[in-house]
Amino acid sequence: MTASKLDQLREMTTVVADTGDIEAVRRLKPVDCTTNPTLILKAVETPAYAHLVDEAIGWGKKQGGEKAVHAVCDRLAVSFGTELTKIVPGRVSTEVDADLSFDTQASIEKAREIIAAYKERGVGKDRILIKIASTWEGLQAAKVLQAEGIDCNLTLLFALPQAVAAADAKAFLISPFVGRILDWHVKAGGGPYTAETDPGVVSVKSIYAYYKTFGIKTVVMGASFRNIGEIEALAGCDRLTIGPSLLDELAAATGDLPRKLSPAASPQSVSSYTKPIVLDEKAFRFAMNEDAMGTEKLAEGIRGFVKDLRGLRRLVAEKLG
Repeated sequence: MTASKLDQLREMTTVVADTGDIEAVRRLKPVDCTTNPTLILKAVETPAYAHLVDEAIGWGKKQGGEKAVHAVCDRLAVSFGTELTKIVPGRVSTEVDADLSFDTQASIEKAREIIAAYKERGVGKDRILIKIASTWEGLQAAKVLQAEGIDCNLTLLFALPQAVAAADAKAFLISPFVGRILDWHVKAGGGPYTAETDPGVVSVKSIYAYYKTFGIKTVVMGASFRNIGEIEALAGCDRLTIGPSLLDELAAATGDLPRKLSPAASPQSVSSYTKPIVLDEKAFRFAMNEDAMGTEKLAEGIRGFVKDLRGLRRLVAEKLG
């Protein structure tokens, strides 16, 4: 009997669950797990997690003050993350507030607070990845944090300049967003696309190849998938973070799943890169400005996460009374 496509994928790629749903993680058994404000908001509104919300609210009422709402939101993120560390053997990604995406120092301080909060619960920093948006400011925060031994996941990554800057920061991991890149091109009138010509897939392949060509250690973790075709086209990528519905679809699918990405095969596919790209702040900002898709999707992604973060804060404020 042929193994499922999910089992075959696990033979060549580390599978990560893109969800805050603790029960889904327990059922699907990924190696790592990643969350964001959108996923935490959904989880908080689910009755199954009322005990985590009640604990955080009770704690928050004892704190008082104007900062109680933000502190409770931070506590919720760490509470969900702590529960996830009990299920997955690897890392849990926890996000720095998206409204700090253009503030390097505040992002650094928030990341340190998150790591300290996990430590209070007996979770070491070797189990956590700090998620930061791939703005210039976020990338500089990651550089400082990585030097301190705090591993980072650079999220909302849509373009090669962001990947180059993340490598310069020695980021532990990047999350290039496959599906959102496709969304932009379809909205712009592109396509139809196959799994192989999907612009998001092409982007991740290019980044992967660039990293492997120059021996860059930063992990490439494809994210934000719209269908299993995109996932199959990136089989062999270092890691892939996948939502529960697509993980279920892969688990039910049979047939051969050929490896598409391999470190040994990558240098040939980027022969145009004869030396690493060098980007200072001015060059980074100009390169991003030249990329309409990358610029627009980064800004849109930050706005989306901030919207859900504000939604979470409103919910918490109501419960705090």
